[in-house]
Amino acid sequence: QVQLEESGGGSVQAGGSLRISCTTSGDTYNLHSMAWFRQAPGKEREGVAVRYATGGKEVYADSVKGRFTLSRDDAVNTLHLFLNNLKPEDTGMYYCAAHVGPYGDWWYVESTYEYWGQGTRVTVSS
Repeated sequence: QVQLEESGGGSVQAGGSLRISCTTSGDTYNLHSMAWFRQAPGKEREGVAVRYATGGKEVYADSVKGRFTLSRDDAVNTLHLFLNNLKPEDTGMYYCAAHVGPYGDWWYVESTYEYWGQGTRVTVSS
């Protein structure tokens, strides 16, 4: 019903910035939330940020709070994530996820989300 596609990943030096994007298509009329997860080499996937449809509430993981910022572009059904002041520990695959609901677990739990993209790779050197 819903298709997600990430883009914008790349390589950057520590302290630099990137913008990654998640474009949504299909039956998106009843999405309750969209989130970004990431997975570093050898580590489990972890929640980065989430945006709730109702009220536009946003929640960020402590590890990225103050550095990463969500931005929605409804005209092109895209949710952006601005990654600023990047650190080597930010390296990993970044995945977009969407939750239809009506019920779900905590935002940072993978099983909350029914739809996932293929991911885009972010590499931070130094």
